Formats: sequence, structure tokens, C-alpha cells
Amino acid sequence: MAPITEQDVLAALRPIIDPDFGRSIVDLGFIKNLRIDGARVAFDIELTTPACPVKAEFERAARERVGAVPGVAEVAVTMTSNTRGSKGAAAQQPQGEILPGVKNVIAVASGKGGVGKSTVAVNLALALREMGARVGLMDADVYGPSLPLLTGVTGRPQTREKRILPHQGYGLKLMSMGFFVDDSSPVIWRGPMVHGLIRQFLTDVEWGELDYLVVDMPPGTGDAALTLTQQAPLAGAVIVTTANDLSLVDARKGLAMFEKVSVPVLGIVENMSYFVPPDLPDRKYWIFGKGGGARVAKELGVDFLGEVPIDARVVEGGDIGKPILAYAPDSPPAIALREIAEKLVRKLAVLSESTPKIADANIIWKG
Repeated sequence: MAPITEQDVLAALRPIIDPDFGRSIVDLGFIKNLRIDGARVAFDIELTTPACPVKAEFERAARERVGAVPGVAEVAVTMTSNTRGSKGAAAQQPQGEILPGVKNVIAVASGKGGVGKSTVAVNLALALREMGARVGLMDADVYGPSLPLLTGVTGRPQTREKRILPHQGYGLKLMSMGFFVDDSSPVIWRGPMVHGLIRQFLTDVEWGELDYLVVDMPPGTGDAALTLTQQAPLAGAVIVTTANDLSLVDARKGLAMFEKVSVPVLGIVENMSYFVPPDLPDRKYWIFGKGGGARVAKELGVDFLGEVPIDARVVEGGDIGKPILAYAPDSPPAIALREIAEKLVRKLAVLSESTPKIADANIIWKG
């Protein structure tokens, strides 16, 4: 029998198509360190993010296809990742001291308060962490910080060599104005002070190496929100709304703000979409209206990322510092938020830097 060649292995892998790029994982350069030792074949599949939702499917298909090549007795597949920084506003802004180790900064915003933006931001960050990514969460709502309550993490952060060390919670790096003030202390700051604090969170916090930094934006389009869009190297933004007309009007304003500063809008999330009574699982009540988020997304030409249903456990968990993904991981809201996170990852992958060429495959053949 003729010896196995690298062409045999790559030909077997070529039919595996990445659903986001619409191209073969071979042509995308995902195959790394291909090694052939007699009847044993080993290689890495390097994904664009550790949070890739089709990671398991790629691994299974690769084992099956290479295992079917004549002469192959053993297949070793190692799944790796190399998260790429996204283009957009980040590529147009000077990096330097602003988040040098952060590959993707995702803004979670709303045109108004009361739509559950902070809850969505916390759980999206947690969903990305569950997928294996290195994730940070920055609470940029200076006047109404909610991160300490939603995560149960409190206390003033430590410093080291004039750098602020973020708190840790649920595997996330956390920073919030709420860590520096008492719960009963009102934050009465003027615009320049807000600007200075936000810049300090971006430049003086030791975020380290992160695949994603999720920023819980201040509600509305005021000074704090505008400062962030201008200062942070944003890869993209997510708009959170409810289905009622008032929230949708404000969501349009938020989207317009990001467009003016050339930050791509990754999509719209409709929170508190409907309610399913526990004793009537076949019934849905559309308390704030039906389909508003999807309608606005279509009207404005952006993706609709999904609906998050109303569930009392979201409030119960939030009040004791447990996000819904940790408090009730199998609940409908948790499932919906994970699906939204997967869509975000795919959207960012498409926006990422140019993909590597097949020449980077690092093929080693021992015969």
C-alpha cells in the first residue's frame, strides 16, 4: 500500500466547510502541524476563537474523514484557537496604552434604561467564558453601576505599581465604579470627571490578555456613552431593547450613535420578549408587544440576534449575585443568551483580520 501523504489528508479534510466564512477549513488555513508517522496521522485545527460554537462538529468530522483514508490506523486531532482582533473602529484608533492585550471589545448598549441591558451584558460575558474564551467585563455605567449586585463581587480593588487589578468572579475579570463607592452614596459627577474615570478604566486597569472585553455601556447617548465610543477600540456593539415602541425609538438612537463613530452594530437583542407561565408551558404572553426587535433590525439593516424570555429566576439570581447562566443554566433565558453569544462570536469572526493562508499549515511528514 502506498504511504499516506499530506495531500491525502488535506483532501479528506477539504469538504469540511466553516459556516461563517463559507470556505473549507483547509483553504482557510485552520489545519496546523500536520504530522504523518506511518499509519498515524496527527494535526491541529486552529479556530479563530476558543468560543467557536462548531468546535465539536469540526473535531468529529475531521476524525471520521481522515480515519477513512486508506492506510490510516490512528487519528489524533488537537483543537486550538488563535482569537483574532476585529476590525472596524478598533482599526482606526491608536492602540498603545488603551487595552493593548484585548483582542475584541464588545459594547452592550441601550437607548434607555430599564430594558435589562446590564443583565444581558453579564450573561453574554459568562456565555463567552463558558465556551473557553478569556473574558473581562467592564461596567461603564458611572451613575448606576450594577455589576457588584449582579455578580455578588464587592470591595475596593487592589493596586500594583499604580495599576488597578480587576476583581475576579465567575471566571471573568471585573471592573465597576460600584467597587469604589458605598451602595448608599450617590455619584454626582460632571462630564469631565466621567470622561476621566472611563479613560482610567481603559488605561489604568490591568486587564491582561483577553479574547473579549464586554463593556456594559451607560444607558442613552450622553457624555459617558460618547466618551466610550470615542476612546475604546470597539470591535462592535450590541443593542438591547424590549419590543415596545418607546424602547425601539431609543434603540434607533443608540444605533445611530454607533454609526456616527464608525462602530459596527453586531445586532439587536430583544429582552423580556415574552412570558411562559410555569403551569401553562404551551402558552406565550407577549407582554411588551411581539416582534418589535426583529422588525427594527430588518428596518435598519442589522442582524436580529434573538429573544430573551421573561423568567422570575433572572431576577432571583440577580438579586443574590448569581447570573441566570449560573443560577438556572438550563432555563429558557440562559439557553437564549448562549445562542446569542454564539451568533456574536460568528459575527466577530467574519469581521476579524484577514484569514491565514494554507501555506501556514506547517506540514511535517515522516513517511
